[in-house]
Amino acid sequence: TREGKQESVADMTDLLSSVIAAHGGLDRWRTVRAIDVTFNFSGGLLDIKGFPGHRRPSASVDAATPRTVFQRLGDESDDRWIFTPNRVWIERRDGTVVEERSDPRAAFAGHVRETPWDRLHLTYFLGYAIWNYLSAPFLFARTGFTTRELEAHVEGRETWRVLEVTYPDDVPAHTKVQKLYFGDDFMLRRLDYVTDVLGGVAAHYCYDQVTIDGLVFPTLRRVVRRTPEGPLLSGRTSFILDYTNLVVRK
Repeated sequence: TREGKQESVADMTDLLSSVIAAHGGLDRWRTVRAIDVTFNFSGGLLDIKGFPGHRRPSASVDAATPRTVFQRLGDESDDRWIFTPNRVWIERRDGTVVEERSDPRAAFAGHVRETPWDRLHLTYFLGYAIWNYLSAPFLFARTGFTTRELEAHVEGRETWRVLEVTYPDDVPAHTKVQKLYFGDDFMLRRLDYVTDVLGGVAAHYCYDQVTIDGLVFPTLRRVVRRTPEGPLLSGRTSFILDYTNLVVRK
């Protein structure tokens, strides 16, 4: 019924607005121009894709539009690896383009978990992922996103509230519909998604929140495979991100 629909929207709005407020609020977020971060990342997924070992690049994320610029992502320390939704490229310090690809998401067509990646695949995947991670939850208040609260979830000794987020088509993400789990403090504990560009079914855990200029960010993220029986917490880590330095630019 229309009355029931209005009630569910009100419930949804309450959870999302509480989450955004707990992370610093939209007014504060809207003063941000960019976020700079240095991070460690590694994982079994990257080994499979042809990028083994630990890497420690830096990234600059545009707060207003999907754009991420990496440095020290490859062996040539001066190169910049740049993600935008419609084009990814690698350039020298002087701006000379070394490699580029238009419509980068289409380059994943037909891929399975074992399909190796080139450097532009990695630029796209890591670029949209980092941009999403650092923009959430403020991102979900944008026009085009829809959210609704689902039934609560019990994990360990905690009960988490669950928000289903549906992305608009023009915002790149792992997948269009994602589930986010929040604790009593409205901090993100876990998110579930399917990684469309490689077919992975993931549970993604968040830890170690820090507050910078009044905004809250989890600084440790661990991704594991998710099965119908639940996340494989004792299994191999698919992907791990550890932020070692985070700066908010206004």
